[in-house]
Amino acid sequence: MSHADDIPSTRRRFLHGTAAATGALVLPSWAAAQQAPGLIVSDAVRPVAAQGLQFGDPHDGAVMVWSRSDRPARMVVEYALDERFTNARRVVGPHALEVTDFTARQDLVELPEGREVFVRVSFESLDNARAVSEPVLGRFIVAPSARDDGHGGWRHRPQARDVRFVWGGDTAGQGWGINPGFGGMRIYEAMRQRRPHFFIHSGDTIYADGPISASVTAEDGRLWTNLVTPEVSKVAETLDEYRGRYRYNLLDDNLRRFNAEVPQLWQWDDHEITNNWSDAKDLSADSRYTEKRVPLLTARGTRAFLEYAPMRPFDAREAQRVYRKVSHGPLLDVFMLDMRSYRGPNSSNLQTQADAASAILGREQLDWLKRSLSQSRAVWKVLASDLPVGVGVPDGRDAQGQARWEGIANGEGGAPRGRELEIAELLTFIQRRHIRNTVWLTADVHYCAAHYYDPNKAAYGDFDPFWEFVAGPLNAGTFGPNTLENTFGPQLAFVKAPPAGRSNLSPYAGMQFFGEVNIDGRTGELAVDLRDIGGQSVYRKALSPRWG
Repeated sequence: MSHADDIPSTRRRFLHGTAAATGALVLPSWAAAQQAPGLIVSDAVRPVAAQGLQFGDPHDGAVMVWSRSDRPARMVVEYALDERFTNARRVVGPHALEVTDFTARQDLVELPEGREVFVRVSFESLDNARAVSEPVLGRFIVAPSARDDGHGGWRHRPQARDVRFVWGGDTAGQGWGINPGFGGMRIYEAMRQRRPHFFIHSGDTIYADGPISASVTAEDGRLWTNLVTPEVSKVAETLDEYRGRYRYNLLDDNLRRFNAEVPQLWQWDDHEITNNWSDAKDLSADSRYTEKRVPLLTARGTRAFLEYAPMRPFDAREAQRVYRKVSHGPLLDVFMLDMRSYRGPNSSNLQTQADAASAILGREQLDWLKRSLSQSRAVWKVLASDLPVGVGVPDGRDAQGQARWEGIANGEGGAPRGRELEIAELLTFIQRRHIRNTVWLTADVHYCAAHYYDPNKAAYGDFDPFWEFVAGPLNAGTFGPNTLENTFGPQLAFVKAPPAGRSNLSPYAGMQFFGEVNIDGRTGELAVDLRDIGGQSVYRKALSPRWG
């Protein structure tokens, strides 16, 4: 592959020594000189962008730029095609106010595809226009256009660029937070060094229900020492505590460096609100919570997620919508799914008819997905899911002692029931419409695995075979492996998980995993690597595109 050739050699110089004590990126002298007028005022009255910046939802020559001030201010974004910001364009963005926890985002559009863009973000005080924050810096490569060029798609465009992206989930969970002595959340640096074009966060972007204490005893008696803030020292209940979880993650130098280079696609799972959150969630017996109203916690957690996610807002019809399609040239469409917002309550998951109680995607999202897949002209269609398809994810027992399920599978196999009904409908639609080259990517279960779904070994076989790859955790406890059930015939091709009898392993154990996908622009081959905390591949699978 020629991916490395797409990245100019200036990258290393541009972000050399990027971790600053304030949390912002170190400013090179060439940029500092251009900002000198802001230095004439006292530092005390200048805004601070301590959380750095993020890029999100790269698509058709556009990208979202996110940052946060520490006080009321106006976001200003400058961008150029070289590191000295020659002929830079300046965009005066939105106000960062208390109502959004001083977060702000600006969409950059009509960017030249395939080019590297250099960005700096600053905040102008609303009290003194000359009081301007030190800028925070970033860079990214503009996603190629997915528009039809009239030449019949990728097979008639052999000049298509290679694509590389990474994915994973589960950040700062089970009490394993930012440990400076360990080097912080090191896996983000391992992912950055792979130089991906973008990153999919598969959910559990925070662990709102998992308190982080100053020290935790890890396996073999080793002591794990965390940075701690008041907001993460207890379960999140107030809006500020939910917001504080995201601010906490952004204390990590590795994560901020990663954010400054790699555009991201976010989805959510349960821990953005509370463990195994659904309409069935009952906190009445959980003494950690003084606020027992799950709908109110959901509202607060949702707001914090949408404030801190570098997502492009959908529109006024559904302002909180998370599911969406993001295209990356003729080779790839990514379908970001939401298996949290529209699900029925966690239950025995044995319904025989599809209805609100058995929903996992919900009718509107399912119809959107079927329609979007049928319209896709990309070679590969990646379904980015916050839950695996055929892995049992339990949620205790109900009042009658019957097993309750958090995921799609119901633990019994056989003909589709419960949430499996929607998945069966989707898979059969894909088969009957001859939609080729679908791959599922997910996280959630805190180990890595590769599953081949074989209709010849399934209780329900009305679908084409497909692969599902599981990555994670990124910085959380390692568990598993969970049980596979045979409704859709998953075959275990690979798994790396703790040995029997061990669970919640800390990052010390080295069993933190991310996934990497490479698509060859010449052949169309898609290769998946599952990589460990140091970036070493522990499993690889190459897939050739199928036609007809």
